Amino acid sequence: MTARTTRRPAAGRRAGGGEARRGRETLALMLPALVPVLVFSVGPLLYGIFLAFTDARSGRNSVTSFVGLANFGDLFADGDFWESFRIGLVWAVSVTVLQFAASLGLALLLNENLRFRAFARVLALVPWAMPPVVIGLMWRLVYHPNAGILNSVLQQAGLLDHNIDWLNDFSIALPAVIVVGVWTGMPQTTVVLLAGLQNVPGELHEAGHMDGASTFRRFWSITLPQLRPIIVTITSLDFVWNINQFGLVYVLTQGGPGGRTRLPMLFAYEEAFRYGFFGYAATLGVAFVIVVLALLSLYIGRRLREAE
Repeated sequence: MTARTTRRPAAGRRAGGGEARRGRETLALMLPALVPVLVFSVGPLLYGIFLAFTDARSGRNSVTSFVGLANFGDLFADGDFWESFRIGLVWAVSVTVLQFAASLGLALLLNENLRFRAFARVLALVPWAMPPVVIGLMWRLVYHPNAGILNSVLQQAGLLDHNIDWLNDFSIALPAVIVVGVWTGMPQTTVVLLAGLQNVPGELHEAGHMDGASTFRRFWSITLPQLRPIIVTITSLDFVWNINQFGLVYVLTQGGPGGRTRLPMLFAYEEAFRYGFFGYAATLGVAFVIVVLALLSLYIGRRLREAE
Protein backbone atom coordinates (compact mmCIF):
# COMPACT_ATOMS: atom_id res chain seq x y z
CA MET A 1 0.00 0.00 0.00
CA THR A 2 2.83 2.35 0.96
CA ALA A 3 4.82 1.53 -2.18
CA ARG A 4 1.91 2.30 -4.43
CA THR A 5 1.22 5.66 -2.78
CA THR A 6 4.89 6.69 -3.05
CA ARG A 7 5.00 5.84 -6.77
CA ARG A 8 1.94 7.93 -7.72
CA PRO A 9 3.61 11.34 -7.21
CA ALA A 10 6.54 10.16 -9.30
CA ALA A 11 4.14 9.21 -12.10
CA GLY A 12 2.48 12.59 -11.79
CA ARG A 13 5.85 14.29 -12.01
CA ARG A 14 6.67 12.28 -15.10
CA ALA A 15 3.33 13.26 -16.68
CA GLY A 16 3.92 16.90 -15.80
CA GLY A 17 7.43 16.70 -17.18
CA GLY A 18 6.09 15.19 -20.39
CA GLU A 19 3.57 18.02 -20.80
CA ALA A 20 6.28 20.61 -20.17
CA ARG A 21 8.51 18.94 -22.73
CA ARG A 22 5.72 18.87 -25.30
CA GLY A 23 5.06 22.53 -24.59
CA ARG A 24 8.71 23.39 -25.22
CA GLU A 25 8.71 21.32 -28.41
CA THR A 26 5.54 23.09 -29.62
CA LEU A 27 7.10 26.47 -28.89
CA ALA A 28 10.24 25.46 -30.75
CA LEU A 29 8.16 24.46 -33.77
CA MET A 30 6.25 27.77 -33.65
CA LEU A 31 9.31 29.98 -33.34
CA PRO A 32 10.14 30.07 -37.09
CA ALA A 33 6.64 31.47 -37.71
CA LEU A 34 6.51 33.70 -34.60
CA VAL A 35 9.84 35.46 -35.12
CA PRO A 36 8.89 37.11 -38.47
CA VAL A 37 5.55 38.17 -37.00
CA LEU A 38 7.24 39.72 -33.97
CA VAL A 39 9.97 41.39 -36.03
CA PHE A 40 7.91 42.65 -38.97
CA SER A 41 4.44 43.17 -37.43
CA VAL A 42 4.38 43.49 -33.65
CA GLY A 43 7.67 45.38 -33.40
CA PRO A 44 6.80 48.09 -35.98
CA LEU A 45 3.30 48.37 -34.47
CA LEU A 46 4.65 49.09 -31.00
CA TYR A 47 7.28 51.45 -32.38
CA GLY A 48 4.61 53.31 -34.37
CA ILE A 49 2.50 53.74 -31.24
CA PHE A 50 5.57 55.10 -29.46
CA LEU A 51 6.27 57.57 -32.30
CA ALA A 52 2.69 58.86 -32.08
CA PHE A 53 3.55 60.48 -28.74
CA THR A 54 6.75 62.11 -29.97
CA ASP A 55 7.78 64.90 -32.36
CA ALA A 56 9.98 62.58 -34.44
CA ARG A 57 11.13 64.14 -37.71
CA SER A 58 13.42 63.20 -40.53
CA GLY A 59 17.02 64.33 -40.49
CA ARG A 60 20.29 62.97 -39.22
CA ASN A 61 20.65 65.51 -36.40
CA SER A 62 16.98 65.77 -35.41
CA VAL A 63 16.21 65.32 -31.72
CA THR A 64 13.08 63.36 -30.75
CA SER A 65 11.21 64.34 -27.61
CA PHE A 66 8.06 63.15 -25.91
CA VAL A 67 5.06 65.45 -26.58
CA GLY A 68 2.22 63.42 -25.07
CA LEU A 69 -1.17 64.01 -26.71
CA ALA A 70 -0.11 67.16 -28.58
CA ASN A 71 -0.04 65.33 -31.93
CA PHE A 72 -3.60 64.10 -31.43
CA GLY A 73 -4.77 67.65 -30.72
CA ASP A 74 -3.11 68.87 -33.92
CA LEU A 75 -4.65 65.98 -35.83
CA PHE A 76 -8.21 66.74 -34.75
CA ALA A 77 -7.74 70.37 -35.74
CA ASP A 78 -6.28 69.47 -39.16
CA GLY A 79 -8.82 70.11 -41.91
CA ASP A 80 -6.71 68.22 -44.46
CA PHE A 81 -6.90 65.10 -42.31
CA TRP A 82 -10.68 65.27 -42.00
CA GLU A 83 -11.03 65.78 -45.75
CA SER A 84 -8.79 62.77 -46.32
CA PHE A 85 -10.83 60.78 -43.81
CA ARG A 86 -14.07 61.72 -45.60
CA ILE A 87 -12.63 60.66 -48.96
CA GLY A 88 -11.40 57.42 -47.38
CA LEU A 89 -14.87 56.60 -46.03
CA VAL A 90 -16.49 57.36 -49.40
CA TRP A 91 -13.92 55.16 -51.11
CA ALA A 92 -14.11 52.26 -48.63
CA VAL A 93 -17.92 52.15 -48.37
CA SER A 94 -18.46 52.54 -52.12
CA VAL A 95 -15.89 49.92 -53.09
CA THR A 96 -17.07 47.47 -50.42
CA VAL A 97 -20.76 47.75 -51.34
CA LEU A 98 -20.27 47.65 -55.12
CA GLN A 99 -17.67 44.90 -54.77
CA PHE A 100 -20.07 42.76 -52.74
CA ALA A 101 -22.98 43.29 -55.15
CA ALA A 102 -20.88 42.48 -58.22
CA SER A 103 -19.19 39.52 -56.54
CA LEU A 104 -22.50 38.07 -55.38
CA GLY A 105 -23.90 38.28 -58.91
CA LEU A 106 -20.78 36.66 -60.33
CA ALA A 107 -20.79 33.95 -57.66
CA LEU A 108 -24.43 33.12 -58.42
CA LEU A 109 -23.57 32.87 -62.11
CA LEU A 110 -20.51 30.68 -61.51
CA ASN A 111 -22.57 28.44 -59.24
CA GLU A 112 -24.85 27.49 -62.12
CA ASN A 113 -24.16 24.47 -64.30
CA LEU A 114 -23.00 26.42 -67.36
CA ARG A 115 -20.66 25.51 -70.18
CA PHE A 116 -17.02 26.52 -69.67
CA ARG A 117 -17.75 27.16 -66.00
CA ALA A 118 -14.27 26.06 -64.93
CA PHE A 119 -12.66 28.42 -67.45
CA ALA A 120 -14.89 31.28 -66.28
CA ARG A 121 -13.86 30.64 -62.66
CA VAL A 122 -10.20 30.88 -63.67
CA LEU A 123 -10.82 34.17 -65.49
CA ALA A 124 -12.60 35.54 -62.41
CA LEU A 125 -9.38 35.07 -60.42
CA VAL A 126 -7.14 37.01 -62.83
CA PRO A 127 -7.17 40.32 -60.86
CA TRP A 128 -6.24 38.40 -57.72
CA ALA A 129 -3.03 37.15 -59.35
CA MET A 130 -1.89 40.64 -60.37
CA PRO A 131 0.09 42.97 -58.06
CA PRO A 132 -1.60 46.33 -57.29
CA VAL A 133 1.19 48.21 -59.09
CA VAL A 134 0.60 46.24 -62.29
CA ILE A 135 -3.16 46.79 -62.01
CA GLY A 136 -2.63 50.52 -61.49
CA LEU A 137 -0.36 50.80 -64.54
CA MET A 138 -2.79 48.81 -66.67
CA TRP A 139 -5.77 50.96 -65.71
CA ARG A 140 -3.76 54.14 -66.28
CA LEU A 141 -3.45 52.98 -69.89
CA VAL A 142 -7.17 52.22 -70.02
CA TYR A 143 -8.00 55.71 -68.69
CA HIS A 144 -5.40 57.53 -70.81
CA PRO A 145 -7.08 60.65 -72.26
CA ASN A 146 -5.60 60.29 -75.76
CA ALA A 147 -4.57 56.66 -76.25
CA GLY A 148 -6.85 54.96 -73.72
CA ILE A 149 -9.20 52.20 -74.82
CA LEU A 150 -12.08 53.53 -72.71
CA ASN A 151 -12.37 56.83 -74.57
CA SER A 152 -12.01 55.03 -77.90
CA VAL A 153 -14.78 52.53 -77.13
CA LEU A 154 -17.17 55.18 -75.81
CA GLN A 155 -16.60 57.41 -78.83
CA GLN A 156 -17.14 54.55 -81.27
CA ALA A 157 -20.38 53.75 -79.43
CA GLY A 158 -21.50 57.36 -79.82
CA LEU A 159 -21.53 58.02 -76.06
CA LEU A 160 -18.72 60.58 -76.15
CA ASP A 161 -17.75 63.28 -78.61
CA HIS A 162 -14.45 64.27 -76.97
CA ASN A 163 -11.71 62.71 -74.88
CA ILE A 164 -12.01 62.70 -71.09
CA ASP A 165 -9.02 62.79 -68.76
CA TRP A 166 -10.55 60.36 -66.28
CA LEU A 167 -7.84 60.47 -63.61
CA ASN A 168 -7.28 64.24 -63.69
CA ASP A 169 -10.85 65.48 -63.74
CA PHE A 170 -11.92 66.80 -60.33
CA SER A 171 -15.43 65.32 -60.57
CA ILE A 172 -14.57 61.98 -62.21
CA ALA A 173 -11.24 60.95 -60.66
CA LEU A 174 -12.65 59.38 -57.47
CA PRO A 175 -15.44 57.40 -59.25
CA ALA A 176 -12.88 56.20 -61.81
CA VAL A 177 -10.57 54.98 -59.06
CA ILE A 178 -13.51 53.33 -57.26
CA VAL A 179 -14.24 51.29 -60.41
CA VAL A 180 -10.66 50.01 -60.37
CA GLY A 181 -10.94 49.17 -56.67
CA VAL A 182 -14.11 47.16 -57.27
CA TRP A 183 -12.54 45.23 -60.16
CA THR A 184 -9.40 44.53 -58.13
CA GLY A 185 -11.18 43.21 -55.03
CA MET A 186 -13.86 41.11 -56.70
CA PRO A 187 -11.97 37.78 -56.95
CA GLN A 188 -11.49 37.06 -53.24
CA THR A 189 -15.04 38.14 -52.42
CA THR A 190 -16.41 36.03 -55.26
CA VAL A 191 -14.47 32.94 -54.13
CA VAL A 192 -15.73 33.25 -50.56
CA LEU A 193 -19.35 33.78 -51.62
CA LEU A 194 -19.15 30.93 -54.14
CA ALA A 195 -17.93 28.60 -51.40
CA GLY A 196 -20.85 29.71 -49.24
CA LEU A 197 -23.35 29.12 -52.06
CA GLN A 198 -22.07 25.60 -52.58
CA ASN A 199 -22.69 24.84 -48.90
CA VAL A 200 -26.35 25.90 -48.99
CA PRO A 201 -28.41 22.67 -48.71
CA GLY A 202 -30.16 21.90 -51.96
CA GLU A 203 -33.09 20.40 -50.05
CA LEU A 204 -34.11 23.86 -48.88
CA HIS A 205 -34.40 25.13 -52.46
CA GLU A 206 -36.29 22.02 -53.49
CA ALA A 207 -38.75 22.49 -50.64
CA GLY A 208 -39.21 26.15 -51.54
CA HIS A 209 -39.78 25.26 -55.18
CA MET A 210 -42.41 22.68 -54.22
CA ASP A 211 -44.14 25.33 -52.10
CA GLY A 212 -44.39 27.56 -55.15
CA ALA A 213 -41.73 30.12 -54.14
CA SER A 214 -40.25 32.10 -57.01
CA THR A 215 -36.53 32.18 -57.75
CA PHE A 216 -36.12 35.60 -56.16
CA ARG A 217 -38.14 34.53 -53.13
CA ARG A 218 -35.95 31.47 -52.63
CA PHE A 219 -32.85 33.63 -52.98
CA TRP A 220 -34.14 36.18 -50.46
CA SER A 221 -35.55 33.73 -47.90
CA ILE A 222 -33.12 30.80 -48.20
CA THR A 223 -29.83 31.77 -49.82
CA LEU A 224 -29.18 35.12 -48.14
CA PRO A 225 -29.93 33.92 -44.57
CA GLN A 226 -27.60 30.97 -45.12
CA LEU A 227 -24.88 33.34 -46.35
CA ARG A 228 -25.30 35.92 -43.58
CA PRO A 229 -22.28 34.87 -41.46
CA ILE A 230 -20.09 34.79 -44.57
CA ILE A 231 -21.43 38.17 -45.73
CA VAL A 232 -20.63 39.80 -42.38
CA THR A 233 -17.11 38.36 -42.39
CA ILE A 234 -16.15 39.16 -45.98
CA THR A 235 -17.63 42.67 -46.01
CA SER A 236 -15.81 43.48 -42.76
CA LEU A 237 -12.52 42.25 -44.20
CA ASP A 238 -13.14 44.08 -47.48
CA PHE A 239 -13.82 47.31 -45.59
CA VAL A 240 -10.56 47.03 -43.67
CA TRP A 241 -8.58 46.19 -46.83
CA ASN A 242 -10.18 49.01 -48.81
CA ILE A 243 -9.83 51.74 -46.21
CA ASN A 244 -6.14 50.84 -45.81
CA GLN A 245 -5.55 50.89 -49.56
CA PHE A 246 -2.39 52.64 -50.67
CA GLY A 247 -0.46 51.12 -53.57
CA LEU A 248 -3.27 50.98 -56.13
CA VAL A 249 -4.43 54.57 -55.65
CA TYR A 250 -0.86 55.85 -55.40
CA VAL A 251 0.01 54.37 -58.80
CA LEU A 252 -3.23 55.64 -60.35
CA THR A 253 -3.36 59.23 -59.11
CA GLN A 254 -0.88 59.78 -56.23
CA GLY A 255 -3.81 61.38 -54.43
CA GLY A 256 -4.64 63.90 -57.14
CA PRO A 257 -6.07 65.86 -58.71
CA GLY A 258 -6.03 68.45 -55.95
CA GLY A 259 -6.31 65.81 -53.23
CA ARG A 260 -9.58 64.43 -54.60
CA THR A 261 -8.33 60.84 -54.24
CA ARG A 262 -6.00 61.33 -51.27
CA LEU A 263 -6.94 58.47 -49.00
CA PRO A 264 -5.84 58.51 -45.33
CA MET A 265 -2.91 56.20 -45.99
CA LEU A 266 -1.73 58.53 -48.76
CA PHE A 267 -2.08 61.46 -46.38
CA ALA A 268 0.03 59.65 -43.77
CA TYR A 269 2.61 58.73 -46.41
CA GLU A 270 2.96 62.36 -47.48
CA GLU A 271 3.30 63.59 -43.90
CA ALA A 272 6.00 61.01 -43.18
CA PHE A 273 8.05 60.77 -46.36
CA ARG A 274 7.39 64.05 -48.17
CA TYR A 275 7.41 66.44 -45.22
CA GLY A 276 9.33 64.30 -42.71
CA PHE A 277 6.82 64.44 -39.82
CA PHE A 278 7.14 60.85 -38.62
CA GLY A 279 5.51 61.44 -35.23
CA TYR A 280 2.50 63.16 -36.75
CA ALA A 281 2.10 60.42 -39.39
CA ALA A 282 2.25 57.75 -36.68
CA THR A 283 -0.44 59.64 -34.76
CA LEU A 284 -2.66 59.53 -37.82
CA GLY A 285 -2.14 55.78 -38.11
CA VAL A 286 -3.02 55.16 -34.45
CA ALA A 287 -6.12 57.35 -34.61
CA PHE A 288 -7.22 55.72 -37.83
CA VAL A 289 -6.91 52.21 -36.38
CA ILE A 290 -9.07 53.26 -33.41
CA VAL A 291 -11.75 54.74 -35.70
CA VAL A 292 -11.80 51.69 -37.99
CA LEU A 293 -12.10 49.32 -35.02
CA ALA A 294 -15.00 51.38 -33.65
CA LEU A 295 -16.82 51.35 -37.00
CA LEU A 296 -16.28 47.61 -37.41
CA SER A 297 -17.52 46.94 -33.88
CA LEU A 298 -20.74 48.83 -34.59
CA TYR A 299 -21.25 47.09 -37.93
CA ILE A 300 -20.50 43.56 -36.72
CA GLY A 301 -22.52 44.05 -33.55
CA ARG A 302 -25.54 45.20 -35.54
CA ARG A 303 -25.28 42.29 -37.96
CA LEU A 304 -24.96 39.78 -35.13
CA ARG A 305 -28.03 41.23 -33.41
CA GLU A 306 -29.96 40.94 -36.66
CA ALA A 307 -28.83 37.32 -36.99
CA GLU A 308 -30.08 36.53 -33.49
